Amino acid sequence: MMDDVATDSSASSENTRAPSSRRARRVRMTGKERREQLLDIGRTLFADKGFEGTSVEEIAARAGVSKPVVYEHFGGKEGLYAVVVDREMRQLLDMVTSALTAGHPRELLEQAAFALLDYIETYTDGFRILVRDSPVAQSTGTFASLISDIATQVEDILGLEFKARGFDPKLAPLYAQALVGMVALTGQWWVNARKPKKAEVAAHLVNLAWHGLENLESKPRLIGHRKS
Repeated sequence: MMDDVATDSSASSENTRAPSSRRARRVRMTGKERREQLLDIGRTLFADKGFEGTSVEEIAARAGVSKPVVYEHFGGKEGLYAVVVDREMRQLLDMVTSALTAGHPRELLEQAAFALLDYIETYTDGFRILVRDSPVAQSTGTFASLISDIATQVEDILGLEFKARGFDPKLAPLYAQALVGMVALTGQWWVNARKPKKAEVAAHLVNLAWHGLENLESKPRLIGHRKS
């Protein structure tokens, strides 16, 4: 009889401990998983509150860890912010450069406009972070330097087009900066307005870039395969 009681008591004790053990296993993360979690949390907070408005304490609290864990992975808030910005810059640059596949210059303008607007729509938090001013000195640069990088990608294309049309190809860098800057600044406005629709924004951007103010189309159209 006593053996039965002891056995039941042991089983009961094991059952009592089991849920706690399972809970511990559920929240345990690998170093890589924890790093990604902190990056996701930091990205959301930096987009919402900016660099100055975000604290290590809040990042740690959102992740359910202590402050030293954040320092262990990134050395502090500055390190976390720098990694977030670097990722976003690479994402945007990759989207824009991979989109430039057309042969016709006007369609290239459409592709560049769509690529930036696609990024803003899909990675809104990232875009908000990129266009914010931050006191942190970063080796990855600023949004302005990113726009310059993107402009460099289209510079050679414009240079070839200028040469074919009898224009001075040395002016291609100037026009590349102007075109990409126009799209980027419009994107900063559109991230909050979200009107008109993306395709319409792209069409009007290309309309201005392609025709100039003197020859604007009253109802601009898209010539590429993207219509939305």
